[in-house]
Amino acid sequence: MAEAKKPDKRAYHPLISLPLQREKRDEVPFKNFVSSVASYFPNLQKKLTQAAMPQKPNEFIWMAMTSGLLLSIAICLLLAILFNSIAIEVYFAALLFPLVLVLSFFYFMMLPDVKALQRGRKIDQELVFAGRHMLIELKAGVPLFDAMLGISREYGAVSEEFNKIVEKVSLGISASAALKEASEMNTSAYFRRLVLQIANSLASGSDTAAGLESVLDQISREQVIALKAYGQKLNPIVMFFMIFGVIMPSLGVAFLVILLSFVGGSGVQIGASGLAGILLVLSIIQFLFLAMVETSRPKFDIL
Repeated sequence: MAEAKKPDKRAYHPLISLPLQREKRDEVPFKNFVSSVASYFPNLQKKLTQAAMPQKPNEFIWMAMTSGLLLSIAICLLLAILFNSIAIEVYFAALLFPLVLVLSFFYFMMLPDVKALQRGRKIDQELVFAGRHMLIELKAGVPLFDAMLGISREYGAVSEEFNKIVEKVSLGISASAALKEASEMNTSAYFRRLVLQIANSLASGSDTAAGLESVLDQISREQVIALKAYGQKLNPIVMFFMIFGVIMPSLGVAFLVILLSFVGGSGVQIGASGLAGILLVLSIIQFLFLAMVETSRPKFDIL
């Protein structure tokens, strides 16, 4: 009787299969070409870490290439349809394809920077509250590690960052080194200032609670000043929006209709497509304006 074939333990052992899966995951098509492109972005790994994106540089660049290619094809098809409708040669859209492809690629390469800034704003939103929680525990005599463990939950992105610090300390890395590493991998200036203050207090042997309280008070004052500055800046922005986004378009369309009514005999008039085009342009302008107001607004709250 033939001997039964023994199963391959490498396929089932979790400590062996995990590296194999990761190695397979790191493989991308055209690896040499993608690696040569990645060499022009030496800080990409740091940006991906700051943005909390799990991809490796080669994987992200391949994603940016494929997404940029698809976006370029879609844009050039739309341009071809537009050129055909206004009696322009369609092959001009094909001539623009290389330029659109390069711009689309760099557009997707900016994604880690945008996500890192968004993550920094989320950290700023909860940082003061989490810091005060830690300060109360430190003043109550709780050790620093337990205080950081206490804020590793319920504070959003701040809890995620401190959870990483707690994990590194649990693996044997010193608290000071873990805090400094966290400050280097974060785009929030407030967060970097707070963790560096804690790390410096640990290195110098000074009172951690006193240093933490000082930096929290300073951050709170700066956030209050930023909110007041945003409120002062909002008044002229609203005035310009009323003038250029509401009054001038309304009066402009009304005057245009009245003006064309006098020259209506010459065949010049605004049709439904013309009004739809004006509405589309105004909608885009107002959307961009509201997006600018929303992005410039500070994301933190003050008690």
